[in-house]
Amino acid sequence: MFAARQFDRRGGIHAPRLIVSAGALGSTHFRSGAEIVMKYILFGLSPVLALLAACSTPQMVQQAMLPESIRVSSPDKLVMSTTGVGEITYECRAKKDMAGQFEWAFAGPKAVLYDRDRQVVGKYYGGPTWEADDGSKVTGSQVAVSPASQPGNIPLQLVKANPSTGAGKMAGVSFIQRLNTKGGVAPIEPCTQASAGQKRQVGYQADYLFYAKP
Repeated sequence: MFAARQFDRRGGIHAPRLIVSAGALGSTHFRSGAEIVMKYILFGLSPVLALLAACSTPQMVQQAMLPESIRVSSPDKLVMSTTGVGEITYECRAKKDMAGQFEWAFAGPKAVLYDRDRQVVGKYYGGPTWEADDGSKVTGSQVAVSPASQPGNIPLQLVKANPSTGAGKMAGVSFIQRLNTKGGVAPIEPCTQASAGQKRQVGYQADYLFYAKP
């Protein structure tokens, strides 16, 4: 396990960015919010930050306060807001067309989605795919990203949704915003030829806001 020497000082909480080996957390299929909190506590994340990660709730957003590239405009309206808590997997790979150079490449996300009442309402995984607890799901393509306000956090993002599958919470979703990101950036551990193929999982949190046309 590796703990990067970067700290989140927002709200007076000091917690190292968590980086663990690919198998250290076991399965990334989290059965409950309690399970993910316990996993984070066991692997070095502050219990206070772990609890906030599982229970924090997104706030209504003013589009004018966001970077223009990731705004959602009328007539699309906010229909669901969630907080995703989980991890992003990175793999040490050779850089394309750059012989002898290696980098930590994004390999995929796994997160539990919570609603404002701190209840699990779905999950987020590779695709990218957002799947609600009622079985409805949506995938999408990235439209734009914008740097997070603090270093060490993955960018804000706007995704255009593909047609959803299943009747339920994800039905009719048109856009998804990723806001208020915490953590999730690539490891600072060196990625070399000797470590090629190795994977690391980095804890992260983000608000996912879902929009649909009225």
